[in-house]
Amino acid sequence: MKGGMSGSTTTSAIQVSPPPPELERIPLVANRRSPGWITDKVAGIVEGKTPAWWWWAFIPSVSCLLLLVAMLSYLISTGVGVWGLNHPVMWGWAIVNFVWWIGIGHAGTLISAILFLLRQRWRTSINRAAEAMTIFAVMCAGIYPLVHIGRVWYGWWLFPLPNSNSIWPQFRSPLMWDVFAVSTYFTVSALFWYVGLIPDLAILRDRARTKARQFIYGLFALGWTGSNRHWSNYEKAYLILAGLATPLVLSVHSTVSLDFSVSQLPGWHTTIFPPYFVAGAIYSGFGMVLTLIVPLRKLLKLEEIVTMRHIDLMCKVTLATGSIVGYAYAMEYFIAWYSGNPYERWTFWHRLFGQYWYGGWAMVVFNALVPQVFWFKKVRHSLVAVFIVSILANIGMWFERFMIVVGSLYQDFVPGNWGYYKPTWVDVCTYLGTFGLFFTCFLLFIRFLPLIATSEVKGVTPQADPHHPLGGARGKGVLHDAG
Repeated sequence: MKGGMSGSTTTSAIQVSPPPPELERIPLVANRRSPGWITDKVAGIVEGKTPAWWWWAFIPSVSCLLLLVAMLSYLISTGVGVWGLNHPVMWGWAIVNFVWWIGIGHAGTLISAILFLLRQRWRTSINRAAEAMTIFAVMCAGIYPLVHIGRVWYGWWLFPLPNSNSIWPQFRSPLMWDVFAVSTYFTVSALFWYVGLIPDLAILRDRARTKARQFIYGLFALGWTGSNRHWSNYEKAYLILAGLATPLVLSVHSTVSLDFSVSQLPGWHTTIFPPYFVAGAIYSGFGMVLTLIVPLRKLLKLEEIVTMRHIDLMCKVTLATGSIVGYAYAMEYFIAWYSGNPYERWTFWHRLFGQYWYGGWAMVVFNALVPQVFWFKKVRHSLVAVFIVSILANIGMWFERFMIVVGSLYQDFVPGNWGYYKPTWVDVCTYLGTFGLFFTCFLLFIRFLPLIATSEVKGVTPQADPHHPLGGARGKGVLHDAG
């Protein structure tokens, strides 16, 4: 310490040692790219010329969307008799596809909300695409309960609207639970997605080369300037929405599972359904995220932002949730045997060896056994293998929904009521049409909005870490003033 009459100066030496090599993690942004490079890369996707592959994907998607419009028009004008529903299978592909699409959307909220609260930094490169996937999947799912009521023009009665006749919805009906669960889930997911977009919309506004783009992006950027006050409010809002969305991850698919478990039907009347459905939803949702991300990172040249570490971690989550689903399958069969209930035993035996045996074996193999290959790092780092497993995961989850709905209905307590369900061409075309809606919306999203959360990705780079040499920390043996 050196002091004098005019004052004193304190100088201390701090050594910043880098971590040992074995503790260093693979960076979340490869090649130490700068924040400016990240902005140019992500914004360039929106600002650049539309690639040829986008048109090759967009035109078939719009064609399937038009098919959906045609099928819904035919269905509403003719009646639900055009579906393959019969006695005793009063729930068919409509409810199967509703539950499947809702499950697809669960990964987006998990990645965005729960992993955000758990401070998992690897979510930043994939959360925007997963959130968009959630919104579009819920849109596809919402079609089915509405048209399933038959008289679509009475759908507004599902909401508790004040009226002179004091007629209120039947809140004991699982259909009502679905209405409130799905509408709440869609609203919170859309808000969460939009709030996260605001800083990136401001980037596109400031980089816009035409007045129209500048106006549109500026309108939705809500006057964002990147000031300290704006960032403070943004982070508070994002945290609140993450807190609201987290219970929805668990509650929405639990509510959907209660559609079945509140009944007395063998195969449905089980308390394991809520956690079983949630795990299956996250499993299928991550399968769809991998299905979309694996080709997109190649087509859009995002390998340095969506790295193999991201793919590896998503595969591990898929493995974990697939194992939970496999455990739930085992418990279902064990409880059916241990209960001594002949109806339960009959139902579960016929899932594997009945008329729909192919669906029962598909769900067991694709959902419980296939994801076990992710125990091997070599498989997790093979993009072809990951893409194939992700496709099989969604096929397996669709068959699971099919076996739960149809496999428990087609043979009820009275053998004289037994029947066989098969979908009609309207069922099949409507289902294909929902894919058209999903992919049309998703392709428009990646064309006109940033696929990657730019500001969040910048936050996980070494340049943003004050303890990293690229973030300003001095290396070992280098002194700097701290006083």
